[in-house]
Amino acid sequence: MSLYPPKERLSSMKLTPVQREVLLALIDLYYKSHGDAVKGESIANIINKNPGTIRNQMQSLRSLGLVEGVPGPKGGYRPTVEGYRILNFEEVEKKVNVPIVHKNTIVKELTVAKIELPSISSPDKCGATIHLIGNIKRLNAGDVIRIGPTPVNRLIMRCKVVGRDDINNILLVDVLEMVSIPKEKVIFSATKGITAISPKDSVKKAARVLAKENIRGAPVIEDGTPVGIISTVDITRALAKNKENLKVREIMSTKVHTIKGDALLSTAIEDMEHHNISRLIVVNKNGNAEGIITRTDLLCRIVNLCRLVPSPPT
Repeated sequence: MSLYPPKERLSSMKLTPVQREVLLALIDLYYKSHGDAVKGESIANIINKNPGTIRNQMQSLRSLGLVEGVPGPKGGYRPTVEGYRILNFEEVEKKVNVPIVHKNTIVKELTVAKIELPSISSPDKCGATIHLIGNIKRLNAGDVIRIGPTPVNRLIMRCKVVGRDDINNILLVDVLEMVSIPKEKVIFSATKGITAISPKDSVKKAARVLAKENIRGAPVIEDGTPVGIISTVDITRALAKNKENLKVREIMSTKVHTIKGDALLSTAIEDMEHHNISRLIVVNKNGNAEGIITRTDLLCRIVNLCRLVPSPPT
C-alpha cells in the first residue's frame, strides 16, 4: 500500500501560501545540497520564519506525503516525488543546471525547472511560463534575461519579464528570440584543410596568403601544433608601421583557443562568447590542428537547419 496520496488526490490538493513557500525553500536547499537532508533552521533562515513555524508546517506537509523526515545527526527533511509534482517540478536523478543570465551575469541562485510555451502559435508574440528553483525576487517586470542552453535540445531563449508569481516561483515572459542549437559535433561544421601560416613567415607573406584565400585570420602552426593566431588587423598594424619584414611570431596573438572535434556546437558557441572571439581552432585528440570553426560557420549551420523545416501553409 502506498504511503503517498494517489494522483487524483494530488491534482486536487491545495496548499496554503505558507506551505508552498516552505516546500519551495526545501526543494531549493535540497537541490543546492546535492541530496543531503535539509535542516528546518536553514529553511527558517531562508524565508524569515520562526523555526517552530517550520516544524509545524513540516508536520502538515509530511501528512500530505510531500515531505519526508530523515533521522540522525545529519537528518532533516527532503521533498518526495509528490512534493515536486504538486509544484509542477520534475525530480531528476542527475542535477543539471539551466542558467539564467541577467545583465551579462549568471544568476547563480536560480535554475530553470520547467518551461511552458502556451502561446507559441501566435504570429505576433510568443509568451512562456518559466518555473524556477531559487529566489526569483531579484528579477522584475521589464528585465531582459537569457535562459539556457537546456541540457537535451540545447534551447536558448532571450526573454522579457512581464510578470512574477512569488507564491509558485514562476516568471511570465515574452520570448524575444529562441533558437535550438543542433546537437552535433564541431568537426562536421568546421572548415577542414585549414590555411596555416608558419611563425617563421614574414608579415608580407602572411598578408599575401590571407588575401589569396580571402580570409580574415589564420592559425599559426608549428610542428602540427597551433601556437598563435594572426589576423588582418595584426597585419594592418604592422604594415602601417613599415614592419612588413617582421616575422609572424613577432606580431601574432599567442592566446590560442582550441576545441576538440568531438565537442558539441553548443560548446563552441559558449567558448566564443566567454572569450569574446570569432573563431576556434579544431584539434584532434593529439592536440594537432585539423580545422577551424567560426561564428559564420555556426550561423550557417543553424540557418541551414531552419531551411529543412517546411513553411506552414498560407
